[in-house]
Amino acid sequence: MTRTLRYTLLSLRDLLVSAGPFVLLAIALLAAAFWWLDPTPPKRVVLATGPAQSAYDEFGKRYATLLAANGIEVVLLPSEGSSANLQLLREGKADVGFVQGGSHDATSAGDDEGLQSLGSLFVEPVWMFYREDALGKVTRHPNEAVSATGQPARAAGKPLPPLTSMTELTGLKVNVGTPGSGVPKLMARLLEANRVDATSIQLSQLAQTPATVAFLNGEIDVIVFASAPEALMVQMLLQTPGVRLLDFAQSEAYSRRFPFLTPVVLPRGVVDLAGDVPPQDVRLLASTTSILTRDTTHPALLQLFSQAAITLHGGAGWFNRKGDFPSGVLTELPLSKEAERILRNGPPLLQRYLPFWLANLIERMWLVLGIIVAVLLPLSRIVPPLYAFRIRSRVFRWYGKLREIESRASLATSAPAELIAELEALETRVSHVTVPLSYADELYALRNHIQLVRLRLIKA
Repeated sequence: MTRTLRYTLLSLRDLLVSAGPFVLLAIALLAAAFWWLDPTPPKRVVLATGPAQSAYDEFGKRYATLLAANGIEVVLLPSEGSSANLQLLREGKADVGFVQGGSHDATSAGDDEGLQSLGSLFVEPVWMFYREDALGKVTRHPNEAVSATGQPARAAGKPLPPLTSMTELTGLKVNVGTPGSGVPKLMARLLEANRVDATSIQLSQLAQTPATVAFLNGEIDVIVFASAPEALMVQMLLQTPGVRLLDFAQSEAYSRRFPFLTPVVLPRGVVDLAGDVPPQDVRLLASTTSILTRDTTHPALLQLFSQAAITLHGGAGWFNRKGDFPSGVLTELPLSKEAERILRNGPPLLQRYLPFWLANLIERMWLVLGIIVAVLLPLSRIVPPLYAFRIRSRVFRWYGKLREIESRASLATSAPAELIAELEALETRVSHVTVPLSYADELYALRNHIQLVRLRLIKA
């Protein structure tokens, strides 16, 4: 090893030893900040969706795909629907879930204290499909002409008019979906508002798939479910011959009576322009579906879900224009701060250029890092003097021995020859002392002082 390299290594060793306490303190503060802030999100999150082949199920798969790109596994938890998802969130069995407007019960408002909204995603119309051959069973308005059998009189060559009111459901077999879907609760409120006795309707609560099969087989007259138009069942029934969609002629009035409902219009031909499906505008009622989360869900995950919501729901749809969703306005629960920030400003700046894990780490640690630097900066001024002291102490420690020899010479307590021998031993030891070149002047000064004392002893 060359002398220059040895000096460099010694200098580095002394620097590390001098800065050691400072470095250990910085590491301890960083570890404490990391533990306290918990900047790294869990790699697994549970999303409550809905029945198979529903819009919730389809959107859940899309969210899982988007978050997988950032290393997050989204576990899809199937359920009966909106009400079941709300209950799963309350019980802590799901971290995030799709919940339809109106699913919250005023009597259980206290159960929602730990829940937040990431924004409304889309309108979810109430699809009330009925079979054309069930129109003969319908009890029409009293002013409508009836036949001798009590059924509505059919004008020659003209089909019966479509349904436009829930009062015309009397006597029909109606499936309102499973209790967990939230539709039975909604239908009960709508029937009550129309003063329709539920016992006058043959209600059933089959799941969506078996209910659709029974409906197509003629075992059910009306099938009701709330879903986004992307649902496969909706797409299929809208284009099934012999199946019609109830036109809510009083949709505006419903929205005034029920704040969580909004009137929407299914435009003519939007399903199939060439086939002109539907053949005319259809007025519908719709609730707004939001994505809810628990307040214990990691903030970084909320950011990812909010960004995915913009990607999946930000475009134009059958009932909205581009940019209408996701929205922080039509929410029944407080909007998460993370979601509000994403909806207002878009993805954080660092996440646009850096990998998610790195951008998230910097974003969540930068404030604490600034505080740590502010604390450690004054303390760091101790390091240079401490380093200088360690280097100079290698030289100064021999001055004590040199002074002792000089004192003994002045008091004549030892023979000059003995003292000269001690000086030579001291000089030999000092010759093996190594210091950085910047402190070499002090080492050479010590050698000169040893020589000075030797000359005095020789003269004596």
